[in-house]
Amino acid sequence: MTDRDDVPFDLASMRKQYRAEGLSETELAATPVEQFARWFKQAATDGGLFEPNAMIVSTADAEGRTSSRTVLLKHFDEQGFVFYTNYDSRKARDLAENPYVSLLFPWHPMARQVIVSGVARRTGRDETAAYFRTRPHGSQLGAWASAQSAVISTRADIDGAYAELAARYPEGEQVPVPPHWGGFRVAPQTVEFWQGRENRLHDRLRYVERADGSWRVERLSP
Repeated sequence: MTDRDDVPFDLASMRKQYRAEGLSETELAATPVEQFARWFKQAATDGGLFEPNAMIVSTADAEGRTSSRTVLLKHFDEQGFVFYTNYDSRKARDLAENPYVSLLFPWHPMARQVIVSGVARRTGRDETAAYFRTRPHGSQLGAWASAQSAVISTRADIDGAYAELAARYPEGEQVPVPPHWGGFRVAPQTVEFWQGRENRLHDRLRYVERADGSWRVERLSP
């Protein structure tokens, strides 16, 4: 048990009073992706966020054991939300066993969150290759150098692998797309837009996909 005297902060008293304007049903766009685009534009331009496209990706394996990590969103449209990773990583192994995934955009400075729940599927190799070509040269090499999520002995293992790749593919030379690396597209089934309000009485509006592909909106109690 942690000694209370050893904790430098009184966690029970740490809170902020949200005073942001609310979110009403009449303000929402017709689809969750349209609404996300509105909020994302605000987050990217006026939100004061370091990486507005950073999202927490939560997965579960076949036994239901969960794990979470921060990943960068690289594309979104009506088909879903796209991120890229090593297909041998823990998240990719989880998704191979259980494709259901949750994405959380924690836009704290704006007292906003967006929570996406849906199904992840791999992107096509052409789409993956097109994105890979846009990455900085060093990031392309890094995709080869790291066996993501694997246990390694020392940092020198990674640095040595990267140095060998940098010598093989110097700046300006095309780096091949790793066969073990690519994208996932998360097709949303529900998307919740959370707006902080006073007294913890937040606004929570959730789009739920209907069987015909249209959307209904429901308000959740905070």
